Amino acid sequence: MTMGVSSFRMVRFNTNALVLAVMIISSENLMVVSQGALKIGFYSQLCPNAESIVRSVVRQRVLTEPAMAAVLLRLHFHDCFVQGCDGSILISNGEKAERNAFGHQGVGGFDLIDKAKAQLEAVCPGVVSCADIVALAARDAVALSNGPSYQVLTGRRDGRISDESLADDMPDVSDSIMVLKDKFAKKGLTPKDLVLLSAAHSIGTTACFFMETRLYQFNSGTGSDPEINPQFLPKLKSLCPRGGDSGKRIDLDMSTNHILDDQILRNIKTGFAVLESDARLYDDKATKQVVDSYIMGPSQRVSFNVDFASSIVKMGQIGVKVGLEGEIRRVCSAFN
Repeated sequence: MTMGVSSFRMVRFNTNALVLAVMIISSENLMVVSQGALKIGFYSQLCPNAESIVRSVVRQRVLTEPAMAAVLLRLHFHDCFVQGCDGSILISNGEKAERNAFGHQGVGGFDLIDKAKAQLEAVCPGVVSCADIVALAARDAVALSNGPSYQVLTGRRDGRISDESLADDMPDVSDSIMVLKDKFAKKGLTPKDLVLLSAAHSIGTTACFFMETRLYQFNSGTGSDPEINPQFLPKLKSLCPRGGDSGKRIDLDMSTNHILDDQILRNIKTGFAVLESDARLYDDKATKQVVDSYIMGPSQRVSFNVDFASSIVKMGQIGVKVGLEGEIRRVCSAFN
């Protein structure tokens, strides 16, 4: 997922909705906190300005480069899906580094994470992990995209392994709904989480490279995906013509791009989903019911915000390293 400035106004949240979001997220994570694995405010004593430093770096970049919000959210997702949320995707140690995996094509934001890390090292050397910076940056990117505000559990440590082969099982745009559900289940995520995390495609862009099969080779190498709304197909083909620039990027949500909302779910229901994997969410009874549950009326917007935040927090706990595991890197792109 890749994702002007006028769209990045601070959200005026419904107070009750925000309180409810915090209650739900906190209750879901109570066991994790009680075990000392991760906790809210982990750096409050060790590096009191840690979260504000990351927030400042993210805000400065997103306000001048709005697309960076989606880039940071995607970076967090890709980091967590390979070896857990341990910053392994940040390592740049040669051609076989994880970040060079086929499944990580188009992932970016590394320079922003490095910038935040450098500022943190200047005031709190050896304290804040790169894995936590990625999670915090994603949280701030969501808020700057008019998405829900939520608290991030911190205390992750950085992994010591980077291998592109470990990313072979990343979710892919051409996966069937059963394959997608299986890949998410292996990470402890439900069909509901699959829908909500896919809703991150409300912001960002994709390359025409990923549209070729869906538009021109869907049925035995010919034709288009019949799930594409006939009114939408000509537009997609004009944006990504056969034989055109495969690197050209198009919006994933052509209605409210740069605003993280539930519009992407409406697009899925009506055949206006850009990605094939998003369209497949309406092929399965379980995920279809989840999609429909958020688009029944305006009141469901609050529910979507709460549940989206909850799924992001849940994803952020996949395979975390804590305590004496891993390390705290001095530079995010290299092991100590």
